Amino acid sequence: MVGHRLVDVDWLIFAAAVLGFASVALGAFGAHALDGRLSLEQLGWYQTASHYLMVHSVAALACGALASRLGRLCWLAGILLCAGVVVFSGTLYAMSFGAPRGLGAVTPLGGAAMLGGWSLLGWSAVCRPLARRPTVRRPTDRRPD
Repeated sequence: MVGHRLVDVDWLIFAAAVLGFASVALGAFGAHALDGRLSLEQLGWYQTASHYLMVHSVAALACGALASRLGRLCWLAGILLCAGVVVFSGTLYAMSFGAPRGLGAVTPLGGAAMLGGWSLLGWSAVCRPLARRPTVRRPTDRRPD
């Protein structure tokens, strides 16, 4: 990384990529290494955690890509999605591997953060000033002569 500074890194896109990588790795691990080793309840937790991790890593990636267009609220939405899915899926993964069920009381906090992220993403699209919206010219539009 010659000539590249850490302050130039888009940390939200990096975090989304790490979460996406983790979702694929953990999904493959679950499909191949855990066969017959978890109860049906534990397997359900594991599958739910894997599903939410994948979906929200892609959503956070979209927030990172759209933040320059939609603004700071969009960026904050991505941060909430990342933090929320780490807490939500992390607690479900931990319980699937035998952590105390009481850890499940923390899981809704991650869900609330994810809901907040989705809400901010929608709000960032609605609240963007009209003056900042790009003008899209369609091929069928004609210039007045």
